Amino acid sequence: MYTFVSRDDNSTIYAEVSKILLSTGHWKRLKRDNPRFNLMLGERNRLPFGRLGHEPGLVQLVNYYRGADKLCRKASLVKLIKTSPELSDSSNWFPESYIIYPTNLNTPVAPATNGISHLKSNPKTDEREVFLASYHAKKESGEGTVWIAKSSAGAKGAGILISHDANQLLDYIDNQGQVHVIQKYLEKPLLLEPGHRKFDIRSWVLVDHQYNIYLYREGVLRTSSEPYNSADLQDMTSHLTNHCIQKEHSQNYGRYEEGNEMFFDEFKLYLLNTHSVTLETTILPQIKHVIKSCLSCIEAAISTKHLSYQSFQLFGFDFMVDENFKVWLIEINGAPACAQKLYPELCQGIIDVAISSVFTLNSDSSSASSSPYSSSPSSLFTSNSCSSPKLRGPLHVGPFTRL
Repeated sequence: MYTFVSRDDNSTIYAEVSKILLSTGHWKRLKRDNPRFNLMLGERNRLPFGRLGHEPGLVQLVNYYRGADKLCRKASLVKLIKTSPELSDSSNWFPESYIIYPTNLNTPVAPATNGISHLKSNPKTDEREVFLASYHAKKESGEGTVWIAKSSAGAKGAGILISHDANQLLDYIDNQGQVHVIQKYLEKPLLLEPGHRKFDIRSWVLVDHQYNIYLYREGVLRTSSEPYNSADLQDMTSHLTNHCIQKEHSQNYGRYEEGNEMFFDEFKLYLLNTHSVTLETTILPQIKHVIKSCLSCIEAAISTKHLSYQSFQLFGFDFMVDENFKVWLIEINGAPACAQKLYPELCQGIIDVAISSVFTLNSDSSSASSSPYSSSPSSLFTSNSCSSPKLRGPLHVGPFTRL
């Protein structure tokens, strides 16, 4: 019998995982503060990482990687992408972006030239001068001048302004009191018909305790209910596909797709019938490249294979596609929600990939499996060396495929 604690009352995904674990009869749920657990389903921003892995005789697994915010906070992601040699091709898949701090925080301002050097050598850097130099250069050359300001910690469409005016964007941030990212707006997105509407793509990615990266087979398009109108930047329902904005502000919510969600099977047919291209050869290879590049870049910094406890984590990668079928990474969510109809399959997949590979049972449900990947808990962490070999997981586990 294995034991787990659940410390996040707001996660619908891990509520479902808990339910499935209990239904197996091989897991027992303990009180949330009991330290003698095998598995912690914790709250991302309140995890006691320093207390994990110190219970004698217990293998402990937690559902987040410490340090994953390098990817999941917008400003941190921008800094990581700009300063990591491994991501030197990011200009092909990440919009031009700048980190902006409100002036009242007195953050050091990077000079318009050699700004990257300043970004590398300072823990916090305001890039407004670098942004203004790029903004004016693009304006003079006739390139697109629309930019979007987004709160680094914002979610659900909060803390966003889209504008042609650089000073308006900077004034907006200065009045918000927290760090933002200014990003080049994708002015010519691929649009859905009927309705001439924007969309973004959510892909779910699971990283197991050995840092194998798995992509969930299903993806979802979050769609707008209103026509895309580049002349009216104030109409948020035209420009932002967040469910809460569409549901609250658009009278056409649900008119084209139930819940403003289109799943991959329907999207495949749409691409083939409307544009004569396939999802598998045109868009998915780009998505996989970006996912693997980003997660591999931080592996050395956050991997737990040399620690006395182990981690796994589910990520939500959000993408947009332009009119030339080029994929652009928009942001990465470290605690993603999930479309309602996907819960049973996705959550069972999380258990099969990330939990049962550590805490496995053989056919008589009484002892640990001896397969090379699904090692028994007692033998999983015998080596604390950073150089211990990485165990490659199976290529396919249920709805997940290893990248």
